[in-house]
Amino acid sequence: MNVSKPFHKAFKLQNRSFKSSDELIGFSKDISAEIQLFLKDWFDEKLYVEVKTSGSTGTPKVIQLQKAHMVNSAKATGIFFSLEEGTKALLCMSPNYIAGKMMLVRALELGWDIDVVEAISNPLKGIDKMYDFCAMVPLQLHNSLNEIYKVKKLIVGGGVVSKELLDKIQLLPTEIFATYGMTETVTHIAIKKLNNLLGSKAYYHVLPNVSILTDVRDCLVINAPTISNDKIITNDVVKLISSTEFEWLGRFDSIINSGGIKLIPEQIELKISEILFNRFFVSGITDVILGEKLVLIVEGEFNKNLLKEIKVLNSLSKFEIPKEVYFLEKFIETPTQKINRIKTLKLISSTC
Repeated sequence: MNVSKPFHKAFKLQNRSFKSSDELIGFSKDISAEIQLFLKDWFDEKLYVEVKTSGSTGTPKVIQLQKAHMVNSAKATGIFFSLEEGTKALLCMSPNYIAGKMMLVRALELGWDIDVVEAISNPLKGIDKMYDFCAMVPLQLHNSLNEIYKVKKLIVGGGVVSKELLDKIQLLPTEIFATYGMTETVTHIAIKKLNNLLGSKAYYHVLPNVSILTDVRDCLVINAPTISNDKIITNDVVKLISSTEFEWLGRFDSIINSGGIKLIPEQIELKISEILFNRFFVSGITDVILGEKLVLIVEGEFNKNLLKEIKVLNSLSKFEIPKEVYFLEKFIETPTQKINRIKTLKLISSTC
């Protein structure tokens, strides 16, 4: 039996109700071929949906997610955010990837009234409607600051929110949260409050029916039986705050060993983002003396003074100051518009 049938009686798409899945699938054709294709998959007899991973931390691949797990994830989000039947939601992310697919699943299962708009960088432009819930990537949030009041609760995923953006959203009335998760965990398994913090530090808090621990590498291990049959061992280095809270530090596979000093790029990037507003990242490249040396790669025009400005940042230790800075006109991106660090790093050799 297909666990995804039937959909919630209160479900609406573009303010329209439907009597059957066939009627819904037929209507969705006029919205986008991608949404129609997903709905066909959702309502077929298979117990799983095939989903593409983003490719931000490795080679993109197609994996199978159980529909029952997707339903459970949708319900957990609804409970955590108190999003009940009749919630007005906005889908402004690509339905080709798990974040967009799960917005549809939440609406179908929880009885939301969901609108779909194009997945552009400023999705709220020209919209005169108010929404209870929406999901965006950091770029969309950055470009929607003047109109984000149209959303009551917003989750942000698909990338790290910069220090600059964090400062800009602090006093906004919209409740904004960062999400932690991946395709394999059916989007997020933990949530962190991002704004109106009043000076306190926020940590990721796991959703219902999720437990966490760390392995010998200090990497997060997730036990979430309602969304995965197996424990998920990640490459994310974390600090456990409690049995339900953690602080994300960075990726184990991106740690740079420079002269015996272990450097976590994500922590260094957060500090540099205090003064650098272009897209950038730090990485390690082979060095005869240090083994690996820390370098900074910036998207944009050459700035001869940047390294001098970075060197006076009090938050950086002497080991966290990049040895060299490289400027590239354009970064290579993944299909979900994240920076493809591996391919972008290879461009450096062609510019030297």
